[in-house]
Amino acid sequence: MARLFGTDGVRGVANDELTAELALDLSVAAAHILGEAGAFSGHRPTALVGRDPRASGEFLEAAVVAGLASAGVDVIRLGVLPTPAVAFLVNDTSADLGVMISASHNPMPDNGIKFFSKGGVKLDDYLEDAIEARMGETWNRPIGDAVGRVRTDLGAVDRYVDHLVMSLGEGASLAGLKVVIDCAHGAASTTAVQAFTALGAETVAIHAQPDGLNINDHAGSTHMAAVTARVISEGADLGIALDGDADRCMAIDAEGNLVDGDKILAVLAIAMKEEHRLHSDTLVATVMSNLGLTNAMREHGIRVDQTKVGDRYVLESMNANGFALGGEQSGHVIISEFANTGDGTLTGLHLAARMLATGKSLRELASVMTVLPQVVINVRGVDKLRAGIDNEVQSAVTAAAKRLGNTGRVLLRPSGTEPVVRVMVEAPTQDEAKELAEALAAKVKERLAL
Repeated sequence: MARLFGTDGVRGVANDELTAELALDLSVAAAHILGEAGAFSGHRPTALVGRDPRASGEFLEAAVVAGLASAGVDVIRLGVLPTPAVAFLVNDTSADLGVMISASHNPMPDNGIKFFSKGGVKLDDYLEDAIEARMGETWNRPIGDAVGRVRTDLGAVDRYVDHLVMSLGEGASLAGLKVVIDCAHGAASTTAVQAFTALGAETVAIHAQPDGLNINDHAGSTHMAAVTARVISEGADLGIALDGDADRCMAIDAEGNLVDGDKILAVLAIAMKEEHRLHSDTLVATVMSNLGLTNAMREHGIRVDQTKVGDRYVLESMNANGFALGGEQSGHVIISEFANTGDGTLTGLHLAARMLATGKSLRELASVMTVLPQVVINVRGVDKLRAGIDNEVQSAVTAAAKRLGNTGRVLLRPSGTEPVVRVMVEAPTQDEAKELAEALAAKVKERLAL
């Protein structure tokens, strides 16, 4: 049976795969497992619960809150807030547990549940597996004054925005910059604009009217056309595009060119090295990052430590080694001095600050990295669990990698968040990358079809 938890919590179609009953059971099991693991240190625990604006988040939040309170956990409802805000507030308030209800960049019908332990850190695989194993077991329910109490925190937005603003330092200003912010009709529709405006930037907000149904609908970091057009029409200095829960940031320069997570990491890594803030001169990235990032970092004396896909694995490496910066091509960027998870607004603020500090345009800054042609194909309708064990598929991957040698890269992996196998090829030319990727995708479809 497939593992319930993916690379970023539990996701599925809300009220079909991800039901209120499942959300309640998950929350009860999480309370029990974390308590047994010593996370609550013998005291009455407190949990923070936030969500993105999806309509299904309303009933899932109710189920999560009910599960936690029934297990003896006091619950503070944060309402609609970005994922990084929940992580920050868990740490800032010394809460014992955090829960974020969101499917990130996925379409509106989907939703998800992710947990944070004390300090605002995502759970490791061991704890997630233990939670899954505990679900559905009988348990002694607390009664009377032992049940959890529930209240709402009305000041969460302001505390999080203050944290974002102060991350740039006392007296920092983004005055003189014009920024287009695509909020994806998501969780940062208020907080992102508020943070940039507080720092003096001229802001133009788009897709910032969430109604519960329009989240990520041709908007945000996976749909860059609208923010690109608006940057050009407004004559803005840059655009940033967030996703539904605002843990990702993609950028657009003044000429309308895409600046993805890899390029953002390159810009920030060089800045942090110059400021002696890049511990061990090391950047953490995943295996999906473009080979051009590694090449660019090498030229600046920066080592790239590669992890599995998922910002949780990036963070694990950062925490284990004390590294200061890491992230993903998709726009998850973690600046460990200020966040325990990807934070799209924080990333955008520091990118804008780098522009002002250097007097350079975003295009100039991003030109430090030359992107190798890359083709990614998502193969659907296949058994993704067999991707790593089918001999013919693996032989095809080996042959493609041998053909490229040191000039490119081949990666084939099952997605942790979607029912697809991802085929990624980097090569000296776009045509060669496309040819190899399509051939591998066809082999995957042939061998792993359901």
